[in-house]
Amino acid sequence: MRHLMSPLDLSVEELDELLKLAGDIEKHPEKYAHACEGKKLATCFYEPSTRTRLSFEAAMLNLGGSVLGFHSADSSSAAKGESVSDTIRVISCYADICAIRHPKEGAALVASQKSGIPVINAGDGGHQHPTQTLTDLLTIYNLKGRCDHLKIGLCGDLKFGRTVHSLINALIRYPGIEFVLVSPEELRVPSYIRTDVLEANDIPFCEMEKLEDAIGDLDILYMTRVQRERFFNEEDYVRMKDFYILDNKKMALAKEDMLVLHPLPRVNEIAIEVDDDPRAVYFKQAQYGVYVRMALILTLLGIKVDS
Repeated sequence: MRHLMSPLDLSVEELDELLKLAGDIEKHPEKYAHACEGKKLATCFYEPSTRTRLSFEAAMLNLGGSVLGFHSADSSSAAKGESVSDTIRVISCYADICAIRHPKEGAALVASQKSGIPVINAGDGGHQHPTQTLTDLLTIYNLKGRCDHLKIGLCGDLKFGRTVHSLINALIRYPGIEFVLVSPEELRVPSYIRTDVLEANDIPFCEMEKLEDAIGDLDILYMTRVQRERFFNEEDYVRMKDFYILDNKKMALAKEDMLVLHPLPRVNEIAIEVDDDPRAVYFKQAQYGVYVRMALILTLLGIKVDS
């Protein structure tokens, strides 16, 4: 029995197989429509979620399975003081696989250690969000045809963004990857990402403050939200915030085949006008999240579908 706590739980070869399976699911959904008949997915979400929870549920329903679970801690026995360990032991009696989101880092790992069924980390605090990273990789793989030899710009809150940290860790395993890190000084990537991940693996990267100075050379632009609450004073926020609003003027500086990704939700960091640009693929990215979660469920349950 396998669990997924981090994208690094899968080797590059396993990642490639998963992405290929997700691609086949996209092309031939009817082939997989009954693959999980009789199987149940438990969605145990201790904090609010739109895309992640609904895409997990859509994934299992698309596979012919069924879904049970709760969407907040208040609607579970956690409100009575039940531990994650006890909850997952009970859930193991009712379901075949579980996706868990929890505000505390490491909660999903604790659940996996006590579980009798495969557990998927659907986000634990500011630590990991592996299925978002799988979604990002599938988007890049499907639309670029590869995950290697790419110049990738990461823009916005690079200090606190778990999706950014997780994506960096996953992509450095592919050859020819180069990063351009675009953020205000206050929100640069943490020093451990810079030294223990990028520098330790000899990954080329540079840090920049203005998006306009970076966008022209990028193959991928991964946008995130600059959060007002992360700044020490309002003056610094006002000074920096417009640097990180992607609009048509900035898009005009980019290559014709550059792709814009965003983990969503969007606030104001991408202007609505950009939605009509064919290079803006963040809503398609959300759709890919269903396919990759379908592939992950099949993989962890050990279900093979004949060609």
